[in-house]
Amino acid sequence: MSPSPAPRAPLRRAEIVIDLAAIRHNVSRLKEHLRTPIMTVVKADGYGHGLVEAGRAAREGGADWLGVASADEALALRAAGDGGRLLAWLIMPSEPAEELVAADIDVTAYTIADLEKFAAAGDALGRTPRVQLKVDTGLSRGGAAFADWAKLVGLARILEAEGAIRVTGIWSHFSASENTADPASALQEKVFAEALAVAEEAGLRPEVRHLANSAGALLRPSARLDLVRVGIATYGIDPAPGVEGSPWPELGLVPAMTVRAELALVKRIEAGAGVSYNHTWVAEEPTTVGLVPVGYAEGIQRRSGNRASVWVDGARRPVRGTICMDQIVVDLGDSTVEPGAEVVLWGTGADGEPTAQDWAEASETIAYEVVTRIGGRMKRRYIDTDVDTEQGGDQ
Repeated sequence: MSPSPAPRAPLRRAEIVIDLAAIRHNVSRLKEHLRTPIMTVVKADGYGHGLVEAGRAAREGGADWLGVASADEALALRAAGDGGRLLAWLIMPSEPAEELVAADIDVTAYTIADLEKFAAAGDALGRTPRVQLKVDTGLSRGGAAFADWAKLVGLARILEAEGAIRVTGIWSHFSASENTADPASALQEKVFAEALAVAEEAGLRPEVRHLANSAGALLRPSARLDLVRVGIATYGIDPAPGVEGSPWPELGLVPAMTVRAELALVKRIEAGAGVSYNHTWVAEEPTTVGLVPVGYAEGIQRRSGNRASVWVDGARRPVRGTICMDQIVVDLGDSTVEPGAEVVLWGTGADGEPTAQDWAEASETIAYEVVTRIGGRMKRRYIDTDVDTEQGGDQ
C-alpha cells in the first residue's frame, strides 16, 4: 500500500478521517517485518482512531492480541464482538473482576491483592482466570517492584497449581526505547531476564513473555521475545523519529488519520494588523487570512500558534496568532481561495501536507499526544481506501 490522501467526501465543518485500510496495512507490514506475534494496542480510544474500529482493522491485518489499559475498554471490545486474545493492564482496586473473567479477558496482576482478587472472581464464577504478571524493570510505574517479585510469582504458582488462576504471560515496559543512546533499555532487558528466571524457578511457564513497545520492537530485536506490543506504529506514526538506523523509512507504513475542516471565512488585512488574542503576530504587509473552525477545545495545542501550518489550496499555510478555543487563523498570502475550501491540518504527508509529527514538533510534544487529544466537537468518519468506501457513520 502506498501513502495516499483520504478520498474526499462532502466537506464538513471539521472532521477526523480514519483510513481503516492503513491500519490493516500497517499491522500486516509490521508483523511481516518483526516476524513476531503482535499485540496491537488500542487503548485511549485507539490512540484517537476509535477503539472498536481500530481493533477490528488490526485483527484483519493479522494482530494476534489486542491490548488496552482499562476494564471498560476491554469490555467494550468484547461487547462489539471481538473474541480474540485481549489483555487489560490497569484494573482499579475498586473494580470488580468478575465481568472481565467472564468475558475471557487476560488481566494483569501487579500485587498479591490483585492475584487474590482475580482468584476470588474465578472461584465465584467457576472459571479459571487468565492472569499476566507485570514486573517493574525500571520505569517505576505499573508492575511489581523487583523486591516483591519473588513473593508475587510464588503465590501465582500456588494459585495456578490449585487451578485458581492460569498464568498466561509475564511482561514489563521500556522507559526509553526510542533513545538508542540511553543505557536504560539494556539494563531493563537484563532485569527482565532476571525476573523471568525467578518465575521459572518458581515453576511458572507462561505462554508469552513481552517487553517491547513500538520503538523497542523496531530498534531492539533482542527484546522481541514471544510477543511485541505495538501501539503508535499501528497508526502509521514513527515512535522514534529521526533515530539513525531505524527501519522506519523502509517499512512503508501509512498514517491512518487525516484532520480536515472547512474554511469559515476569508478576508484581507492591512500591514500592522494584529491577529488573534494579544496580537502575538502582526502582519508586516497586507495579506489574506482564513478562519479555521477548530481550536483548543478540539485538542489543538495552544502553544502551536505561530509555529504550526495547515494545507490550503495546494500549499502549507502558517498559523498566525494565538490558538483560540474554537478557531485558528491562517495566513493565505495572495491565494484567491474562497470560504468553504478544504483545510487539512494534518494527514499522510504524501502531497506535502503537514503530518501529526509536524504538529508535535510545533507543539513541543510527541505525536502520541497530538492524535489522542484531537476530538472535542469534531466527528470521526471512517473510510477504507482498499475499497474506496466509507465505513459506518459519524462518532
